[in-house]
Amino acid sequence: MKVQTAFRFDKDLLELIKEKAAAQKRSLNNYIEYLLYKEVGDIPNEETKKAIYEAHNSKGLKPIEDLDKFLEEL
Repeated sequence: MKVQTAFRFDKDLLELIKEKAAAQKRSLNNYIEYLLYKEVGDIPNEETKKAIYEAHNSKGLKPIEDLDKFLEEL
């Protein structure tokens, strides 16, 4: 879900950001969002959060006894 918000940027900085966004063929909004995700990190969705929880708690995991056999089965 996207939420509209307002920011205030230095005029020169904003012009540089617009140039960089155009060079990457991105909208200003998309480029700023891209930069923020790059700096802050991707926020995992609910499915990923569940998988991380299960992995940390060894839920539904079985040890790999033979790596070669495991890889063949993939």
